[in-house]
Order: sequence, then C-alpha cells, then structure tokens
Amino acid sequence: MKEYYYDKLLNIKTQDHKNAYTNGNTIHYHPYEPTPYDVLELLFTIYPVKQTDYIVDFGCGLGRLNFYIHYFYHSSIIGVERNEEFYKKAIDNKNHYMAKTKRKSDKMFFLNCLAEEYEIKKEDNRFYFFNPFSINIFRKVVKNILVSFEQKKREVDIILYYPHDDYIFFLENETLFELISEIKIPKMYDKDPYERILIYRLNKC
Repeated sequence: MKEYYYDKLLNIKTQDHKNAYTNGNTIHYHPYEPTPYDVLELLFTIYPVKQTDYIVDFGCGLGRLNFYIHYFYHSSIIGVERNEEFYKKAIDNKNHYMAKTKRKSDKMFFLNCLAEEYEIKKEDNRFYFFNPFSINIFRKVVKNILVSFEQKKREVDIILYYPHDDYIFFLENETLFELISEIKIPKMYDKDPYERILIYRLNKC
C-alpha cells in the first residue's frame, strides 16, 4: 500500500524493472530492487538527515531514495547508476516529480556512471548502499571515500541496508569506520537476519 501511496505522492514510478539485472552483468552487479518505503520511514525516523547533508546513493536505480529524501528533508542528494535504462527512467521520474512539487532541482542530481568512477566531492558526507554490487566494487568505492576524507576531514557515514557479510568484514577489519547504529526491520528481521540497516561512521577527529 505504501509503495503505491508514496509513488503517487511524489509523482514517480519506482517499481518498474524490479529485480531486473543491470546490463546483464550478474557477477559484480546485483538485481535492481528499490528500498521499501517502510524501511525508509524507519531509517529516517531513527537517523534523520539535515538540509546541510550531501548524500550519495550508489546504485540508485529509478531514484526512490533520492526523491524521498529531497521531498521530506531537502538534503542535497546524488544518485549514481550505471544502467543507462534505469538512469533515463530516473530522469523521467525527476521531471514528473519537479512538475508536481515545483521544487528546485539544484539539490538533486543523477549520474550515469560506474560507482567506482564517481568522484567523491568534499561536501559528500552520507553514502547509501542497498547491496548494489560485489565486494570488489565496494572496496574501490570506499577507497575513493577515504581518499576524499584525507583531502577534507569531515564526519562521514556509510549506510548499509541488507548488508552483505563481505561489506561488514571489510569495513570492520580493514578501515577505520566504526559501527554506530544497527536498525533491525520489524517483522522482517526475525525471518531474515539481513533485514537490517547498519550505519558506520568515520569521524574527523
């Protein structure tokens, strides 16, 4: 019900191509699946974002997270998507969203590129992953985040929904990121222990 409600509220379509693979590469890239709106509600109730935050959504698909954050929290957000078809649909969604909400578009962008090729900006401070790709690519992306952090010290968070074990092991054993929060998804976690959100932080101090 909420899937329909929020898509209608935001004037977008984010369930198209659900579970479709990105350009056929099933080794390093996982199927597209939007974060459920129930999960977004829970996440941002416990972990609010601010207008001053700069959020990057890796593997943004059709842009659900982007529109949700932009509409309710007015944060700056960039969606990074390698699949050109998904990217074009995200742009279509943006056009429909802007036409209905009349919001300014200068705080929301979509890029059609590989995650590891996205240049981390000094303002970027929140990074969201819904298990979009293999650990090999995740390592490269986190390395880019760490390089950016060394260039500009700031508080940096990595947000993992449905986190893969390899992601967790890497962050906890090979980086200075520290786990600051675990959010278990009600009614779902008992059936599937991957139904949780982990938030890791790298402090500027």
